[in-house]
Amino acid sequence: MGIVGRIFCLLVLVAILAACGAPAASPTPVPPAVSPTTISPTALAPSSASPTAPAPSTVAEDSCGDRSKLSKELYLFNWPDYIAQEVLDRFERECGVRVIVDTYDSNEALLAKLQAGATGYDVIVPSDYMVSIMIKEGMLAELDKSHLPNLKHIDPAHLGLYFDPENKYTVPYMWGTSGFMYDTAVIRRELKSWKDVFEPAPDVRGKISMLKDEREVIGAALKYLGFSMNTTNPDELQKAKEVLIRQKPYVKAYTSDTNRDLLVAGEVVLAHIWTGDAIRARDAKPSLKYVIPEEGCTIWQDNLAIPKTAKNKYTAEVFINFLMRPDIAAINANTIKYGSPNRTAIQQRLIDPALLDDPGIYPPEELKRRMEWLIDVGEAIELYDRIWTELGVGR
Repeated sequence: MGIVGRIFCLLVLVAILAACGAPAASPTPVPPAVSPTTISPTALAPSSASPTAPAPSTVAEDSCGDRSKLSKELYLFNWPDYIAQEVLDRFERECGVRVIVDTYDSNEALLAKLQAGATGYDVIVPSDYMVSIMIKEGMLAELDKSHLPNLKHIDPAHLGLYFDPENKYTVPYMWGTSGFMYDTAVIRRELKSWKDVFEPAPDVRGKISMLKDEREVIGAALKYLGFSMNTTNPDELQKAKEVLIRQKPYVKAYTSDTNRDLLVAGEVVLAHIWTGDAIRARDAKPSLKYVIPEEGCTIWQDNLAIPKTAKNKYTAEVFINFLMRPDIAAINANTIKYGSPNRTAIQQRLIDPALLDDPGIYPPEELKRRMEWLIDVGEAIELYDRIWTELGVGR
């Protein structure tokens, strides 16, 4: 090709390049995908949230207080089977404190143990009337409520009660009733009165268990007779003693910690029993039915308290506060099946709805009106003690 031809080809090439425009820019690099585990919590917050506000979390708030002040162990003196093992495990896992549990089967046994000089316990669980006695005896330490922020979750209906009006010494733990339970697979008729317990039919005799609890048993006999469970009248108490003496040959056992097992095993067919034990027995044996007697029965509240002799008071208060955390209170209530005083846990339906809707656990107001709190009967307790001794049950 001559020079003119080469020049012509060059001009054509320039024209083609001009028609194609400028070279394209380098593509913008695409950032690598971000793993969900590396996203900041605030990145997922709603747009209306403050950039400094913490994101909602399903992880419960820390309830361990000042960890540098916590003891390595805590000693709990409690009723049998009255705290979920999961709760104890959670407290140890979250707060690093191992809870060692010892048990008693009546308020009187608790009192006797402490009066005998037991000083190793950090938290105890006395019932209402026993709190009154322990306060009078100067046995309980005042609580530092600055260590109990979770008290805000407790239903006010369970605070300020007669035995500790300012809750200086106690906070609510669980509440319930003391009725009786029977096996409908064996007893085909309906039982609804204390008469069925204290005047047992032939097919029930020898197959009854009663609580091993002085005030509860004598109180039930008094209620059957139409008297107050807190009477100080010697004649009324004498009549109650006669009822119990007549009933005794038909009682297989006086027990507060094995009555549930006896029912499930079929060794007894009727038992004087506390709410939670009754519901747990029914879970194991659906033919069992819990009854709040038509005459009424005891309504009670167990409470968390710290003996004055406790060596780990701060840790005890942290533990009590931990138990009032709604998620922990719900675990406890769902396991041991007593009434919970934790209003937040109830309102948020953290507690099993089947339990919340069970009138045996959360009785309606018309049933509550037939119930009595056990109160301190003062010097008349000697009359109760004498009946219990003559009945020959023991502590």
